[in-house]
Amino acid sequence: MLGASSFWCSANLTGDTMGLLDQLTGMLSGGGGEGQGGVAGAVSSLLESQGGVAGLVEKFQQGGLGDVVASWVGTGENQPVSADQIQQVLGSEQVNALASQLGLDPQQLSQGLSEYLPQVIDKLTPNGQVPEGGGDLLSQGLDLVKGLFHKG
Repeated sequence: MLGASSFWCSANLTGDTMGLLDQLTGMLSGGGGEGQGGVAGAVSSLLESQGGVAGLVEKFQQGGLGDVVASWVGTGENQPVSADQIQQVLGSEQVNALASQLGLDPQQLSQGLSEYLPQVIDKLTPNGQVPEGGGDLLSQGLDLVKGLFHKG
């Protein structure tokens, strides 16, 4: 499936955009295990509901994880985040709603987000800066990745 997806991306996108989408696709489909498509959908939904990268970064800052999220945006090493911290920042209500919408267990979703969200934010802020506005490359890339997981 990834081969076809990479070909499709190559045929429609060029340069840095294609590289970013390939990285996101590989990152979110890496294990090929159950629930990976759900994590991709959750990341996309989170970004959409929070107003893109900037909104999600602000949510983590307000939740007391400013240093952690700053490491994801910055060019250094990403600090880890736990599933419990994800639940605290996003709130149990939002995690439960997303998990229900995607057919995942809330703890499984929180764990998946704790593993992939730092990488996704890192890849979407390659110059150490948060993109401005909600209609950024991240939203476009994650919509594409989400679409790949929902195909046959």
